[in-house]
Amino acid sequence: MWQAGAVELDDLVGEWLTLPDLAARLGTSPNGVRRLLQERELVGLPRGTPKVLSVPAAFLDGAAPLPALKGTVTVLGDNGFSDAEIIEWLFTADPTLPGGGTHAVDAMRSGFKTEVRRRAMEEM
Repeated sequence: MWQAGAVELDDLVGEWLTLPDLAARLGTSPNGVRRLLQERELVGLPRGTPKVLSVPAAFLDGAAPLPALKGTVTVLGDNGFSDAEIIEWLFTADPTLPGGGTHAVDAMRSGFKTEVRRRAMEEM
Protein backbone atom coordinates (compact mmCIF):
# COMPACT_ATOMS: atom_id res chain seq x y z
CA MET A 1 0.00 0.00 0.00
CA TRP A 2 1.26 3.46 -0.90
CA GLN A 3 2.34 5.77 1.95
CA ALA A 4 2.20 9.57 1.49
CA GLY A 5 5.37 11.54 2.06
CA ALA A 6 7.70 8.53 1.97
CA VAL A 7 10.14 10.22 -0.44
CA GLU A 8 10.93 13.63 -1.90
CA LEU A 9 9.00 14.43 -5.08
CA ASP A 10 12.10 15.70 -6.87
CA ASP A 11 13.73 12.30 -6.33
CA LEU A 12 10.72 10.59 -7.92
CA VAL A 13 9.77 12.91 -10.76
CA GLY A 14 13.02 13.99 -12.38
CA GLU A 15 12.17 16.63 -14.99
CA TRP A 16 9.70 19.40 -14.17
CA LEU A 17 8.39 22.08 -16.54
CA THR A 18 7.35 25.62 -15.59
CA LEU A 19 4.25 27.24 -17.12
CA PRO A 20 6.25 29.05 -19.84
CA ASP A 21 8.10 25.80 -20.69
CA LEU A 22 4.80 23.91 -20.84
CA ALA A 23 3.20 26.60 -22.98
CA ALA A 24 6.07 26.36 -25.46
CA ARG A 25 5.88 22.55 -25.63
CA LEU A 26 2.10 22.56 -25.99
CA GLY A 27 1.99 25.44 -28.45
CA THR A 28 -0.31 27.49 -26.24
CA SER A 29 -0.14 30.44 -23.85
CA PRO A 30 0.48 30.29 -20.09
CA ASN A 31 -3.26 30.95 -19.72
CA GLY A 32 -3.90 27.87 -21.86
CA VAL A 33 -1.73 25.86 -19.48
CA ARG A 34 -3.63 27.27 -16.48
CA ARG A 35 -6.88 26.12 -18.12
CA LEU A 36 -5.44 22.59 -18.48
CA LEU A 37 -4.52 22.66 -14.79
CA GLN A 38 -8.00 23.89 -13.79
CA GLU A 39 -9.61 21.15 -15.90
CA ARG A 40 -7.32 18.59 -14.22
CA GLU A 41 -5.77 17.50 -17.52
CA LEU A 42 -2.45 18.31 -15.83
CA VAL A 43 -1.38 18.52 -12.19
CA GLY A 44 1.35 20.77 -10.89
CA LEU A 45 2.89 22.14 -7.73
CA PRO A 46 4.72 25.28 -6.65
CA ARG A 47 8.44 24.39 -6.44
CA GLY A 48 11.74 26.11 -5.78
CA THR A 49 12.61 29.51 -4.38
CA PRO A 50 10.76 31.58 -5.30
CA LYS A 51 7.86 29.16 -5.70
CA VAL A 52 7.09 28.56 -9.37
CA LEU A 53 4.22 26.35 -10.53
CA SER A 54 5.71 23.31 -12.25
CA VAL A 55 4.37 20.12 -13.86
CA PRO A 56 6.18 16.78 -14.31
CA ALA A 57 7.42 16.52 -17.92
CA ALA A 58 6.24 12.88 -17.97
CA PHE A 59 2.65 14.15 -17.92
CA LEU A 60 3.06 15.17 -21.56
CA ASP A 61 2.62 12.93 -24.57
CA GLY A 62 4.37 14.88 -27.29
CA ALA A 63 2.59 18.22 -27.60
CA ALA A 64 -0.44 17.27 -25.47
CA PRO A 65 -1.25 16.06 -21.96
CA LEU A 66 -1.00 12.29 -21.49
CA PRO A 67 -4.56 11.16 -22.40
CA ALA A 68 -4.93 8.70 -19.50
CA LEU A 69 -3.88 11.27 -16.90
CA LYS A 70 -7.13 13.22 -16.44
CA GLY A 71 -9.30 10.27 -15.41
CA THR A 72 -6.62 8.89 -13.11
CA VAL A 73 -6.17 12.29 -11.46
CA THR A 74 -9.95 12.44 -10.98
CA VAL A 75 -10.04 9.01 -9.29
CA LEU A 76 -7.18 9.89 -6.95
CA GLY A 77 -8.62 13.33 -6.19
CA ASP A 78 -12.02 11.79 -5.44
CA ASN A 79 -10.20 9.52 -2.97
CA GLY A 80 -8.99 12.62 -1.10
CA PHE A 81 -5.47 12.86 -2.51
CA SER A 82 -3.86 16.31 -2.67
CA ASP A 83 -2.01 17.32 -5.84
CA ALA A 84 1.32 16.48 -4.17
CA GLU A 85 -0.01 13.06 -3.16
CA ILE A 86 -1.34 12.44 -6.68
CA ILE A 87 2.05 13.19 -8.21
CA GLU A 88 3.81 11.07 -5.59
CA TRP A 89 1.45 8.12 -6.18
CA LEU A 90 1.86 8.31 -9.96
CA PHE A 91 5.68 8.25 -9.68
CA THR A 92 6.18 5.80 -6.80
CA ALA A 93 7.88 2.60 -7.96
CA ASP A 94 5.61 -0.44 -8.26
CA PRO A 95 7.23 -3.39 -10.06
CA THR A 96 3.92 -5.28 -10.05
CA LEU A 97 2.39 -2.88 -12.57
CA PRO A 98 2.12 -4.18 -16.14
CA GLY A 99 3.87 -2.52 -19.05
CA GLY A 100 7.47 -2.99 -18.06
CA GLY A 101 7.66 0.39 -16.34
CA THR A 102 8.44 1.19 -12.78
CA HIS A 103 5.52 3.44 -11.89
CA ALA A 104 1.93 4.29 -12.81
CA VAL A 105 2.87 6.95 -15.39
CA ASP A 106 4.95 4.32 -17.25
CA ALA A 107 2.06 1.85 -17.13
CA MET A 108 -0.38 4.47 -18.50
CA ARG A 109 2.05 5.27 -21.32
CA SER A 110 2.13 1.56 -22.15
CA GLY A 111 -1.67 1.40 -22.45
CA PHE A 112 -2.57 0.06 -19.00
CA LYS A 113 -4.72 2.96 -17.77
CA THR A 114 -7.52 0.61 -16.63
CA GLU A 115 -5.13 -1.30 -14.35
CA VAL A 116 -3.68 1.95 -12.99
CA ARG A 117 -7.16 3.32 -12.26
CA ARG A 118 -8.23 0.04 -10.64
CA ARG A 119 -5.28 0.34 -8.27
CA ALA A 120 -6.05 4.02 -7.68
CA MET A 121 -9.59 3.05 -6.63
CA GLU A 122 -8.14 0.53 -4.17
CA GLU A 123 -6.43 3.40 -2.35
CA MET A 124 -9.73 4.38 -0.71
